[in-house]
Amino acid sequence: MAIQIAATRQVLADAYKGVGTYFGLATGNPGTTATPANEATGGGYTRVATTWSSGTGGVVTGTAVTISAAAGTYTYALLASAVSGNNMVDNCTITSTVLSAAGQIVLTPTFTIT
Repeated sequence: MAIQIAATRQVLADAYKGVGTYFGLATGNPGTTATPANEATGGGYTRVATTWSSGTGGVVTGTAVTISAAAGTYTYALLASAVSGNNMVDNCTITSTVLSAAGQIVLTPTFTIT
């Protein structure tokens, strides 16, 4: 069911930004538990914090994060509540990105609730 009231959508989107601020990468589906599968390692990898800002009508946008990663193919981004540990709160697919050597991937997160 779509939420018809724009102000209600925004309240829910604002709640989402409160559950996690750290973004990471995964080479495959990270799964549906707090323990992310396939999370990136090596190449200076660490999760990076975004700063969320509220939009209107059910949208929140984060600042761009630059994540260092080892050579590999990255297909998912994950959202976590801390820089490390088993605390993933969500994940999504990203455009498959191939790094032939250690490098960086830039993510600019947006969450929209309908």
